Amino acid sequence: MTIRKVKSGYRLVSKKGKNLGTYKTKSGAEKRERQVQYFKKAKAK
Repeated sequence: MTIRKVKSGYRLVSKKGKNLGTYKTKSGAEKRERQVQYFKKAKAK
C-alpha cells in the first residue's frame, strides 16, 4: 500500500491501484493503513 498526496488530502492506494480511502491528514491515512494490515493478518488465521 502507498499513501499519495492528492488535492483533497492523502489517499491510501493498494498495490493493485484500488482506492482504500481519502483522508485529510497523513496521520489519518497511516492509521487506516495499520488497520488494513491488522485485519489482513487476522483474516489469514
